[in-house]
Amino acid sequence: MEGFASRLFEPIPGRQVALAEGPDYEALLSCVRCARCLPVCPTYQETLHEVQSPRGRLALLRAVEEGRLSLDETVEAHLYHCLDCRACNTVCPAGIPIGELIVAGRAAAAVQRPRPWWLRLLLERALGSPRAAEWAAAPLRWAWRLGLIPLARRLFRFLPSLGELLDLAPRPARPVRKELTRRASPPAPRYRVGFFLGCVMNAVYGDVVRASVRLLERLGCAVIVPPDPVCCGAPQDDQGLRETARRFARRNIAAFEALGPLDAIVADCAACSGFLKEYAHLLADDPDWADRARAFASRVRDLTEWLEVIWPEDLQPVAPGLRLTYHEPCHLSHGQGVRRPPRALLRRLQGATFRELPDATRCCGSAGIYNLTHPAMSRRLLERKMADIAATGASVVVTANPGCMLQLEWGARRSGSAIQVRHLSEVLDAGLSVQERREGWGAG
Repeated sequence: MEGFASRLFEPIPGRQVALAEGPDYEALLSCVRCARCLPVCPTYQETLHEVQSPRGRLALLRAVEEGRLSLDETVEAHLYHCLDCRACNTVCPAGIPIGELIVAGRAAAAVQRPRPWWLRLLLERALGSPRAAEWAAAPLRWAWRLGLIPLARRLFRFLPSLGELLDLAPRPARPVRKELTRRASPPAPRYRVGFFLGCVMNAVYGDVVRASVRLLERLGCAVIVPPDPVCCGAPQDDQGLRETARRFARRNIAAFEALGPLDAIVADCAACSGFLKEYAHLLADDPDWADRARAFASRVRDLTEWLEVIWPEDLQPVAPGLRLTYHEPCHLSHGQGVRRPPRALLRRLQGATFRELPDATRCCGSAGIYNLTHPAMSRRLLERKMADIAATGASVVVTANPGCMLQLEWGARRSGSAIQVRHLSEVLDAGLSVQERREGWGAG
């Protein structure tokens, strides 16, 4: 106890190391270790290790900047154990941007030790744009068409690592990118909307995008898509490739500026809409782009919040017998503070039953590529999420992010659950179509 008391009066050394791309030291000092973040942090709750908590990670970064620790592979590993779900941001009474500080620590580590070549190839090339992701997913589409994925799942089910990787493989829908650039605007539109096409949304969930665009047009929006957008930059920033994320941001800003005046820039991927809103912060120190980034970010809306704004009161989608629950994507609830609009839209479905999901804001374990880099922790979080979903008795779990959809679909396969995973736009679009409603998917 005496040793602890003596440390209370040790002088704070102050910042000794200026890290390129590193977190703001004054923000790190703002953490008073109040412990409000502990109950909401998935990794801390699973391990009960202080270093796996938000305040523990901030303490590591502060120690690095004060010269008491080096930003070595061990510290870096602890930073990457974080899911970047930002639940800690939501509850922090001091308003510290904890998630952003941890990601900045990853960027600082990447300056000192470049990320692996295969990861950079994946994030800068294969997931560098909707077009690139579409081509990267082509072998997977052909493997499904030839029946190779189900066959491989049976053959390799006794090899856990390979078997789970195959089980995680989605069945991609037909890409939508080319259709969007040729789409005619509805007559006399009420709004002019720029639509941001996400890489995974195009490569895997093209049918979801089709539903999103149909909804927007049904509600009076002319939907305009840049001819060749690039990735939003969220996956790259998450993995410490901050300069790549900045490069992508500049290209996207210029691409949407070329479309002319827009009432909103809408994305149906919560990760994309969340990171597009961060462009103002990402380019704040760039004198040539800071103002343009602020103007761009101010017009970005997630599909869920934009739909709630423009939805006519007399328009009532119908879904008789549908039992719904809603999983909140971290990028939407914690990253953007958008919680009410998705629920409000789901409650418009006439004849459906909406059941709240216990701990709906808790991360499902997808977290970008976390389910690939940290499979054990990801599985533990997924198993808890699937148990919570099952407890609702719902037949359909709705969410609004492709990473969550991939993870929950994987969880349903692993657990043998009959639960269906749907994007919010799919449910609303089906509810507005008599034919699709009578086909009755998920209504059991």
